[in-house]
Amino acid sequence: MKKVLFLVLAVMLAALAACSAEPEVVEVTRVVTEEQVVEVEVTTVVQEEVQVEVTREVEVMVEATIAPVDRNGGWLDTIVFTQEPNQDSAIARLAAGDIDMFADDVAGAAILSAIADAGNIQTRTQYGLYDEIFFNNGACADEAVLNPFHNQKIREAMNWAIDRDYVADELYAGLAVPKFTTISEAGADRGRFAAEIRAIEAKYAYDLEKAREIITAEMEGLGATLEDGKWVYNGEPVTLIGLIRIEDTRLQIGNYVANQLEDLGFTIERVERTSGELSPLWISSDPAECQWNWYTGAWSQTAVDRSNADNFDFFYNPRGVPWPSWQVYEPTPEFDALSLRLFNNDYADLDERAEMMAQALEMASEMATRVWVTSRTTLVPFSNDVSVTTDLAGGVSGAALWSKTARFADEVGGSMTIALPSVFTEPWNPIGGSNWVFDNMVKRGAGEPAFYSDPNTGLRIPNRAERAEVVVEEGFPMSKTLDWVDLSFAPEIAVPDDAWAGWDAVNQVFLTAADVYTEPQTAVFKSTVYYPEDMFETVKWHDGSPISVADFVMGMIINFDLGNPDSPYYDESKAPDLDQFLSAFKGIRIVSTDPLVIEHYGDNPSLDAENSIYSWWPGTGGGEAYDFADVAWHNMAIMLRGEENGGFAFTPDKAEANEIERTNMIAGPSLEVWATELAAAIEEGWIPYAATLGEYIDDPMTSYNNLSEFARRYGHYYLGTGAYFLSGVFPVEGQAIMTHNPNHPDAANRWDRFSAPAIAEVEVDGPGRVTIGDEAVFDVYVDALGETYAVDDINNVQYLLFDATGQQIEQGLAEAVEDGLWSVTLSADTTSMLAEGSNRLEVVVVSNLVAIPSLGSFEFVTAP
Repeated sequence: MKKVLFLVLAVMLAALAACSAEPEVVEVTRVVTEEQVVEVEVTTVVQEEVQVEVTREVEVMVEATIAPVDRNGGWLDTIVFTQEPNQDSAIARLAAGDIDMFADDVAGAAILSAIADAGNIQTRTQYGLYDEIFFNNGACADEAVLNPFHNQKIREAMNWAIDRDYVADELYAGLAVPKFTTISEAGADRGRFAAEIRAIEAKYAYDLEKAREIITAEMEGLGATLEDGKWVYNGEPVTLIGLIRIEDTRLQIGNYVANQLEDLGFTIERVERTSGELSPLWISSDPAECQWNWYTGAWSQTAVDRSNADNFDFFYNPRGVPWPSWQVYEPTPEFDALSLRLFNNDYADLDERAEMMAQALEMASEMATRVWVTSRTTLVPFSNDVSVTTDLAGGVSGAALWSKTARFADEVGGSMTIALPSVFTEPWNPIGGSNWVFDNMVKRGAGEPAFYSDPNTGLRIPNRAERAEVVVEEGFPMSKTLDWVDLSFAPEIAVPDDAWAGWDAVNQVFLTAADVYTEPQTAVFKSTVYYPEDMFETVKWHDGSPISVADFVMGMIINFDLGNPDSPYYDESKAPDLDQFLSAFKGIRIVSTDPLVIEHYGDNPSLDAENSIYSWWPGTGGGEAYDFADVAWHNMAIMLRGEENGGFAFTPDKAEANEIERTNMIAGPSLEVWATELAAAIEEGWIPYAATLGEYIDDPMTSYNNLSEFARRYGHYYLGTGAYFLSGVFPVEGQAIMTHNPNHPDAANRWDRFSAPAIAEVEVDGPGRVTIGDEAVFDVYVDALGETYAVDDINNVQYLLFDATGQQIEQGLAEAVEDGLWSVTLSADTTSMLAEGSNRLEVVVVSNLVAIPSLGSFEFVTAP
């Protein structure tokens, strides 16, 4: 039930994709765009009584069709994903027409030149990728071995040890900006907290000698000695193992950081590998084994962030994800309470929120589970023949709508080949499965949410849901923008006695509010989501099973059950998730099953009514039931059987502790467990959580048989309800094939409505020399898409004034003059506070049309 940030697994393809990548892959021949036959050699596993490996040649003929035509689901007939870990090769393949899209970001002068020379490649800018140096925060079990990054002050000191300007300007050739905090550039809080972010940037400005001073004091306190310029502990050099991704600019970043650490006296072991090779170390290994000390991480937003308040709990608290590397975090009690309050939006008004965010920003920088390095503004390349909706933050790979809009311009049908830096990097399952952005791109192609996020604003828009209502407690600063949601305020919101408010894991039944609470409860907000009357007839899982109320109820149960010690499926690493969920949860009520209407009561509303809806859709995303995959009740049931019987486990923690496989819905040894447990479930007519779920299931056998037949035909158990289904899974070759779902209920052109984002272009002009004690006026010009930016389309224009020492002197709001022109006036009193020398005026433009603020600056000198 929390927002999921996706690991950038790619190759940063193009140089900048700094977000993820993988090894070289078997080339997949593009399956036609014209009336042409091609041969595709693939290897698959067919599931019958036994598993048999079959190699086959498939002839596919697709006739290009002139749009428009009547068509449901996606525009394409097939989508072929192929692994391409090298950005130079990707651009060459794009230019040659061998692939149609490289769904990762690229950068570098050579790459940009190659794109320009090709003449058949278009690009989109992606703003939601950012780089980090992630530390092993744990202590080594072997007391003879020292992990310096278990020490909080040493981790914090790494802020001063990294020259972020060098990384952005030199390693990224200007296609990145320095990043110091968890607040994303592609989000609304970047504008709200510009002053606080600037203060942190000033505090942690590059200062290697300051870092050396702090690290020296802490290392000596830990018992280490500096001998001939190298740190020694228990007679051995202090060796730091750096995990360095090789697919993108993180190779250069990793070696730069390694050089800095060597300068600081550490012995460095550089482990340069792909994402798939390194993820078992930094994600799954026990931190106490000290198999690694730092990692060149990167993250990708999948939507423009309306709020970053939940990032503190995700990146700095064990509640973030159930991975061993997270469970060794040691937040202070003060930060722990603060991050949870921010996660739950537990504040009285925007002023209190601002105070809490400012505190959390400072404390997170000191805690430094990781240090942020850069935020990228890189390019995603694809063929001129391709049309696709991209997300300002998520690009293509992170865009939820990509599969609903991808097509060849003015064509219906055809096969599109998409290259990714990595394919099938980690096991897929809904509880503790792969969080890699490129795995999730394929999942998003097969699935769909109840609500999408607008790719330009980050506000949710209905997909499977029809409409919603939000009632919020009077005084909470919530607003709404779009008409599909109704917002109202009330002095008190009572939780009904018959709402589900708890879970009895022994008897496997929900507990009502009357059972759980000793006195009547109120909530800060209530959301009510309304689904269409025909949903159960029109929306089907890819195995043909209609979506049902049972799918929703299963998701509700799972959120309560897996972290409960009384559950037969208990997973200790899920207990923090349960605590986090219950900290703001008050109740759920299914008001109607046909049509489906669900009420949710809680204490954690968002600032936007659109983003405050708990849909309980059996998929991933804000307010939905799962974190890492869409799932029907009947394939979740088989995973639960495997979990209880010890065949596999959802999370890496439990799998490693029990020395069993991590649950995988698509490949590997898990498939044998799937086949065994599904056969047993069919034989028994088994229903999990029968005391509750059984009330919503009339015929389990039909669903189980549908799943069995689907697995027999396609060799895996991954189901979605999206515009394409996963028809081919080839992990060894790094390939996946998706096929058009003709039974999808929506017209193919439903989402063909998003225009180019109106990102503001800002230019500041004014006097280059200002007399101290005189008033000074500066002009701020704001344009977008070649036109002046309308005043009504701008939320505000802020300015920050810094003197020659970098100290902030003043913060204020510019005044609108006319469309495209704003004015900043520095009073005589303000300029009197400036000393003789150079000063900088920074401007932040916050638009109503896109959620990404735009920045501008102007330098001027002051003299008597």
